[in-house]
Amino acid sequence: MIRTWHISTVTDAARARIATARLATAHGVTAVERTRLVSALTAQLRQCLTKGGSWLLSVETAAVPAGGARLDVEVAPEKRPADDRRSPWRATVVLPDGAAGDDDGDGHVADDPASLAEALFGADEDAALVLDRLDEQERLVAFHREELHQTNQGVLALHGELDAAGRAQRELFDAEQRARKEAENARGRLTFLADASAALTASLDHDEIVRLLPTLLEPRYARSGSVDVWLFDEPADHHANHSADAGRHSGPRPAAAVLAARRGRPQYAADHPGGLPGVDDQPPSALDPTRPLLCIPLMTRRAPSGVLTMSPPDEHWDADDAVMLIELTRRASIAIENAKRFEHNRDIAETLQRALLTDLPATPGLRLAARYLPATRGMNVGGDWYDAFRQPDGGLITVIGDVTGHGLRAAVMMSQLRTALRAYAVDGGSPGELLTRLHTFLHHLQPDLYATAVIARFHPDDPTLTWAAAGHPPPVLRTPDGRVRALDAKPGAMLGIPLRQRLKDHTVPLPPGSTLALYTDGLVERRAQGIDPGIHRLSSALAEFGPEELDGDLEGSADRLLRPLLRDSEHDDDVCLLLCHVHSSAADPAEPPGPLSSGLRL
Repeated sequence: MIRTWHISTVTDAARARIATARLATAHGVTAVERTRLVSALTAQLRQCLTKGGSWLLSVETAAVPAGGARLDVEVAPEKRPADDRRSPWRATVVLPDGAAGDDDGDGHVADDPASLAEALFGADEDAALVLDRLDEQERLVAFHREELHQTNQGVLALHGELDAAGRAQRELFDAEQRARKEAENARGRLTFLADASAALTASLDHDEIVRLLPTLLEPRYARSGSVDVWLFDEPADHHANHSADAGRHSGPRPAAAVLAARRGRPQYAADHPGGLPGVDDQPPSALDPTRPLLCIPLMTRRAPSGVLTMSPPDEHWDADDAVMLIELTRRASIAIENAKRFEHNRDIAETLQRALLTDLPATPGLRLAARYLPATRGMNVGGDWYDAFRQPDGGLITVIGDVTGHGLRAAVMMSQLRTALRAYAVDGGSPGELLTRLHTFLHHLQPDLYATAVIARFHPDDPTLTWAAAGHPPPVLRTPDGRVRALDAKPGAMLGIPLRQRLKDHTVPLPPGSTLALYTDGLVERRAQGIDPGIHRLSSALAEFGPEELDGDLEGSADRLLRPLLRDSEHDDDVCLLLCHVHSSAADPAEPPGPLSSGLRL
């Protein structure tokens, strides 16, 4: 149903507004929607009155296809020009479901004051409802605004906490990275220090240690070519002779090196402070002012023995590097001191041992050849020894022995045993009796030192070999027919053990052309193989010689015998060999007078 009002004056507009409000109320439109519709309509009608002319207000109740109804309001000019393409003003209000309006009547509003007043009061009631609703909405908005504000404050606080946590996490990560880098650097320094220490202590040659220091330090911790080792106890010509060696040079020394030697403290010479722990700062060196120098004394138990001087690989060292270099220098000084002490003791022991290994005597019908090779590792001086001398009755005593241990003590004990044996042999006695007296002598003289020995006795009037052994590898005998066998009759125990023993003599025929090999365990014993395979190799090598070789050149035969047995140039123990060859001709007219060479090989 369509209702229409003609509007040309304010009164017409007021009546149309009141009628529209009443229709909206009759169709159940809520006060808020009704007020919104009436307010919009009033504003439109005010514009129409301002423009002037006659206007037509239409209100239609129409059904909605999906069910329900709506209220359509339209304001348009009553007489619309043909060229006016503007759309009329329209408003639509959806009616509530089940709302039933009174479609009867034409919507006429009386002109009397009472009706207008009633309409005015009705509009005020709608405005009051809207205001109440507005107050309620404002309170709700205020509540939600406060809630949103609190939420925003919480979000801001959370963002602040997250940002602080992020910064703290970044700081922790950076600290962890720095700590990890420092740990890696520290591990690298410790690894370098351990490896360098092992390399320094592996050598007992102080010249080699000095040459090794630049190789270890350059270029990681020192500029290439800058490492110099100044040893005080070496003469100037020694440095001059080694000027081409790494780590040494001749010429004037920096003042910082002299101060390090005098004060026993590391010195840093540069045009700026080094800030290194335990290091004194000094002015730059006059020899090379542009090059920083770190001078570290090589300390011994009593006083500095030298100074290690170097330049940094970059501009300077950091504190941890300096501490590590000082510790490495301390270990290098200990290694150099130990090497010098070892070299000193070795020289003394070698001198003593050279003096003790005398020439072999010449005996008609019997030739002797001896070889002594010191161990290639360690002190190079041990207790292996051999000897040969005549007895008053014309017999010849040959002996080979081995005192346990190495070094000066073993060499001195070997000398005492050699002297004691010669003294006992003056009174005569068989090999077994002589070994028995040596056993008693050693047990009382050095209760904690032991020895092994074999004594063999030759006599020009007796074609029999008499021998006795005390804990020593058995002698090897080659007969003229080329057969070789070990004289492995049961030996006695080692000399010097806390046991009363009487060593027995053994005899074996010794026809012309026979060769007896006495030796120490260094010749036949190898690690993880035992001694028996070595004795077998010695027997096989001795069997390969012909009688004419042994008769004609016993010295050369000794060398050729050792060659296959010592194929490795390195051996851990001393090697001692004594060959005793009975010439095929008993008279041995070719025997030269005088003592034969001992063949000493040191």
